[in-house]
Amino acid sequence: MKSVNISLNSIDKVKSFVNTISKYDSDFDLVSGRYVIDAKSIMGIFSLDLSKPIRLDIHDDIEADKVIEDVQSFIVE
Repeated sequence: MKSVNISLNSIDKVKSFVNTISKYDSDFDLVSGRYVIDAKSIMGIFSLDLSKPIRLDIHDDIEADKVIEDVQSFIVE
């Protein structure tokens, strides 16, 4: 599993992120504090505190590098 921190601080970013991540068959989780939700769920994402960076967990190591490349615009340090 690989993880990166992402920022989804606007509605447009959330929609764009979900469209990008939904292209993959792998499982992805977004972790914010004690909450873990499916990264492909728009409703789930809006239940998180989007004012802070969120951790994206990529469970498929084979596709991880391609996914990270596709979500590069959302990644923060």
